[in-house]
Amino acid sequence: MYDLVIIGGGPAGVAAGVYAARKKLKTLLIAEAIGGQSTDSPDVQNWIGTPHISGMEMAKQLEKHLREYAGDMLELTLGERATAVTKNEGSFSVQTAKTSYIAQTVFVATGGSRKKLDAAGAAQFEHKGVTYCASCDGPIFAGQDVAVVGGGNAGFESAAQLLAYCKSVTLIHRQPDFLRADKATVDVVLAHPNMKTVVNATPVEVKGDTFVKSISVKDNASGAITEIPVVAVFVEIGMVPATGPVKDLVELDPWGKIKVDAKNQRASVPGVWAAGDCTDGLYHQNNIAAGDAVKALEDIYLYIKAAK
Repeated sequence: MYDLVIIGGGPAGVAAGVYAARKKLKTLLIAEAIGGQSTDSPDVQNWIGTPHISGMEMAKQLEKHLREYAGDMLELTLGERATAVTKNEGSFSVQTAKTSYIAQTVFVATGGSRKKLDAAGAAQFEHKGVTYCASCDGPIFAGQDVAVVGGGNAGFESAAQLLAYCKSVTLIHRQPDFLRADKATVDVVLAHPNMKTVVNATPVEVKGDTFVKSISVKDNASGAITEIPVVAVFVEIGMVPATGPVKDLVELDPWGKIKVDAKNQRASVPGVWAAGDCTDGLYHQNNIAAGDAVKALEDIYLYIKAAK
């Protein structure tokens, strides 16, 4: 039986693996691949300690660091996906398509996937101006006109980041108001002189040649189409958490994210921790995911030692 099974190979899963090995916990890490969502980014600029790194290179560095600790205490099972986690008496079973593993504790770092923009040209221009991470890709478009799609907190938080260096930010929202976002945040962002809004409108097409040049939106009331010149479209319309393996085990919020205690990353079931995009944490970034994983491992170590 393992002390710990880690599910996921993004920054949270890798950080958990490194710390578990350093603490001499008998650990198994299960992941389809190492890297997480940032593997899609051509230039990650906010990974602390590394001013510029491509998502693919970042994934290689994460795997290299993880393999430094692979051995007797840390086993890697890559290319597999956990399908279900069930609670036994005093342990957990983690099921994959090939077999099952038994562990005293489980750390879930399964991440999630961004909801994609449903508009003509959005897929064609992904990574060519259509992006799903303002923190990762925003500085690339400094001094230029950009758009944000989404009127919730994530949309306004991205707009606030982009206003620090972009010439203008146009926020596009399908509703006529901003009731999904905190009023204080809305008021601050809308007061910025370079901020624009297009409400009650739906994006219908992203246009360009090699890179994005504009986004067209349809007025939901009149049906009129307006083309907005921008060089980038930041999409913030929500995320789908990859919490299927634990949906019948731990408590989830209404959006399917794992509810955790922010002090220690514990889930609702004793013996289960989680970090990263699969949780109900307020902010989701690579650095935050890694930090929360370290926090969880400190707590997991004490939990395991107390039980022995």
